[in-house]
Amino acid sequence: MASRAASSVVFLVLFAFAAGANAATFTITNNCGYTVWPAGIPVGGGTQLDQGQSWTVDVPPGTSGRFWGRTGCSFNGGSGHCDSGDCAGALSCSVSGQTPATLAEYTIGANGAQDFYDISLVDGFNQPMDFSCSTGVNLHCPAAGCPDAYLFPTDDTKTHACSSNSNYQVTFCA
Repeated sequence: MASRAASSVVFLVLFAFAAGANAATFTITNNCGYTVWPAGIPVGGGTQLDQGQSWTVDVPPGTSGRFWGRTGCSFNGGSGHCDSGDCAGALSCSVSGQTPATLAEYTIGANGAQDFYDISLVDGFNQPMDFSCSTGVNLHCPAAGCPDAYLFPTDDTKTHACSSNSNYQVTFCA
């Protein structure tokens, strides 16, 4: 009986390791001269980044989501308010941010399928942003109307593909 329990533990550890091996790692960096409170759903939540700081988030395969920067925030514990990108007053977001919000959108492929990513300004522009994957092109969006970003909902030309198991970099004020 003990060996069956030990085998189950070994299987679970190996399964957890294998599942984690396919996760995409997102590194979000603040190069702005001011504090940014990046947020992410459905993975990440949110945090505070002072100038020069980074935040790392592992996103599991089969996940579609977004990261964005919030500005002008004031939090007391886990609740407060942001001037842009606010998500119902929460530090750790579980809903999308209010407009305007520059979005880094992604879909992490499952079972070795390709990943996809883009910058969207459909919800407006509030932060200069670069977004890249380790095996794809760098998207650069320094201002409203930038050519690397989706500008309207039916614009289907700005999505880029990445190899599965890629790592991603989101940089505010690149």
